[in-house]
Amino acid sequence: MTAVAYVTPAAVAPPGQPDISYAPDYRKYEARRDQRVKSEALQQQLPPGLPRELTGKLVWEGETLAETYNWTYVLDQSQLDELELALKHFKSLGLPLGYINQETFPLPKLHSELRRLSDELHNGHGFFVVRGLRVDEHSREDNVILYVGLSSHIATVRGSQDGLFEGKPASVTLAHIKDLRGTGRDDIIGSPAYTTDKQVFHTDSGDIVSLFALETAAEGGASKLASTWRVYNEIARTRPDLIHTLTSNWDVENFANATVRFTSRPLMYYHPATDSTPERIALQYARRSFVGFGALPRSPDIPPITEAQAEALDTLHFLGEKFCVNTHFQKGDIQYVNNFALFHARDGFTNAGLKQRHLLRLWLRDPANAWPTPEPLEGKWAAIYGGVTPESQVLPLEPYIRSASNKEQRGKGSELR
Repeated sequence: MTAVAYVTPAAVAPPGQPDISYAPDYRKYEARRDQRVKSEALQQQLPPGLPRELTGKLVWEGETLAETYNWTYVLDQSQLDELELALKHFKSLGLPLGYINQETFPLPKLHSELRRLSDELHNGHGFFVVRGLRVDEHSREDNVILYVGLSSHIATVRGSQDGLFEGKPASVTLAHIKDLRGTGRDDIIGSPAYTTDKQVFHTDSGDIVSLFALETAAEGGASKLASTWRVYNEIARTRPDLIHTLTSNWDVENFANATVRFTSRPLMYYHPATDSTPERIALQYARRSFVGFGALPRSPDIPPITEAQAEALDTLHFLGEKFCVNTHFQKGDIQYVNNFALFHARDGFTNAGLKQRHLLRLWLRDPANAWPTPEPLEGKWAAIYGGVTPESQVLPLEPYIRSASNKEQRGKGSELR
């Protein structure tokens, strides 16, 4: 059995688009890079004020990271018992799932450890994995309560990942990542999240992205994380012109918004040091916003990307592959990632029998530790985190294709999601 890489036909490119698709092609990348270096007068200096090199725990390489950092936090029996008590307590309240929080899902002993892990996300290495939840011993609903309840002690705010549920306005704060291809679906899926395709390096939206493995694939599907700071250092050292490209405005497609079809903003942001925080680089982008995927091609109404932008996208991906770490997802693992400081990818995979890869996803924010939101992203972040109330939240127990990834729902989702 062989895990797949790309099974979805490439999206149709808009007129004037460089020769680039969702699936990165290293030979095309090399040819574009060599041509630009040879024929263009590329910027040799970094943008004013940006650092030549970032330092700290967030600068790491996957090949050596395990020598200095153990990213797996294994729950012991007493902690699992405490989680079971919290589960029983929440269920005794008879409240909708949107009311899960630190008070309704109390963890008096484990709380301090989870707060320490939040600090690791924001001020340490930028990710960790919680291991030990026993998925098969619980119903789907109980697994959701355990996941969301534990997560509420790491980050108190849940973000909306879709503004529609069953055709009605809602704050959908839980997403399912699963292969949903099949009759009547292949022609509407516009995101690799709902296929067995390899997902190229990208970020999600929001401060923290978390994934809970209800089941793993028969083969493949490895989760890969890369340090944005390590990649920044490499680009700053070798190709400062691409830092100019990444920190300049790009036309980012909004697949779920019919009114604002695209927004113009940088992909990379610089935060100078303050009295309490170091200088920081943040990255926020998804490749499919510029090249499309499957049933959702990039709109011809949006200006095509440039050759420099095409090279920058490939540079991010291939350096991500070079410096990434594989977190070796196991069933029951929960992965938490600082979505500003790291970017991530997934290997293609093969399902078989009961081994049907199925992840749950949360977009979280911890106000106590949160990095500042770059000004160009404030509107998008307000759409994700603003106005999400316990009453408005929907946490679906079954998978569905969210608006921003669904051709049939194109333009019907909420602002900037």
